[in-house]
Amino acid sequence: RVDSHVNWYPCALLYRQFFFHQPPTVIHLYHAISGLSLAAFNFGTQLYHSALCVLVQFLMMRLMGRTITTVLASFIFQMAYLLSGYYYTATEEYDIKWTMPQCVLALKLIGLSFDYYDGGQEPSKLNEEQKRSALANVPSLLEVIGFSYFYGGFLVGPQFTLRSYQRLVKGELTDCPGQPPNSVIPAMKRFSLGLLCLVIYAIFSPHYPDSYYLTDEYDAQPFWYRCVFILLWAKVILYKYVSCWVIEGVCILSGLGYNGLGQNGEHQWDACANMKVWTFETTPLFTGTIASFNINTNAWVARHVFKRLKFLGNKLLSQVTALAFLAIWHGTHSGYLLCFSMEFIIVNVERQAQALVRDSPLLTRLANSPLYPLIYLVQQFIHWLFMGYPLVPFCLFTYDKWLRVYSSIYFCGHIFFFTLYLGIPYLRKVLVPRKERSEKKED
Repeated sequence: RVDSHVNWYPCALLYRQFFFHQPPTVIHLYHAISGLSLAAFNFGTQLYHSALCVLVQFLMMRLMGRTITTVLASFIFQMAYLLSGYYYTATEEYDIKWTMPQCVLALKLIGLSFDYYDGGQEPSKLNEEQKRSALANVPSLLEVIGFSYFYGGFLVGPQFTLRSYQRLVKGELTDCPGQPPNSVIPAMKRFSLGLLCLVIYAIFSPHYPDSYYLTDEYDAQPFWYRCVFILLWAKVILYKYVSCWVIEGVCILSGLGYNGLGQNGEHQWDACANMKVWTFETTPLFTGTIASFNINTNAWVARHVFKRLKFLGNKLLSQVTALAFLAIWHGTHSGYLLCFSMEFIIVNVERQAQALVRDSPLLTRLANSPLYPLIYLVQQFIHWLFMGYPLVPFCLFTYDKWLRVYSSIYFCGHIFFFTLYLGIPYLRKVLVPRKERSEKKED
């Protein structure tokens, strides 16, 4: 994946050098041919899967118009096609095949139908985010193909809107109006950081293979060793994804990553950033890691699933539905469902724990005391141990494998978080003054 992602850089350089000042039709054609050629190089004749989905999506928008029927038909078709691909091609190993870019494309095309629908709504009915991405005009087939196969996002993302792509084609995403952006240095910095993450993964991953979980040697280790192995394995295995997403400097190089001026008056290049590496490395919170990891996919789900379910009138139900969608989108294995169900439990318990610390004078003083460095280390240990816990089924896929690992560590993650979930209300009664509890109830 990383090697293929690096191949996009020459495409971005050619675009900057020869196509930046060309008419939109020529730019769309260049992006389409470049993306299709590299996709064909990676997946051969299996390219027809993505081409068919792009064509069907365009026809649905043209024939059905800006209706909710278009959105529903797009959602059902794209997800059904993706899940069928998972069903017929899935194995018990991590495979690189046509379904890998297809899952990225499915979100892109479903998002396109939402933005097309929003373009026909009254502006007063849209929030600011929807207004920025709504499509005022009907896109052409060539425009949709260029957007779908844009080399900076076809293989592993990131997600971006057609409106952003249109601004790129018009030459608006640049810090030098009318000229290619000064993005080479920011892109190379990001690329270098991605290579560093890749080196870390290449060095340490052979020492922490997934297969070790299924050996008699792992089962024979002491309980503490099995837990520490999960902690270290999780930290290493995530660099596989971090390296791919940080090497998205190609989006910066082309200009798609340009994000205007920041508060400090400097030009920002993080519009397509899929990782906040510093936050990822330093946060002691599960929510902090989630917020810094696969950012654009999480933002897509928040925008098109979680917030669109506002009519349910239940934030918790919207959250469950969004996580269930993420689990199904990743694949049909039971491990995905278990991973995201654990995320739901962990995130909600952490929020309760944060509220307890905030409302308790004793815990607030302790958190701000000289003991905090020690508390931080304990937090980080718990954080990465139980980040690895739901990653086990995510990476091992099938229930017979992840069940063996969970049994060997006595389902400690489930016990830990369910105990906290049941115990925090009682701790509030002891640690939070009655007045604070009363005000909390009123809020």
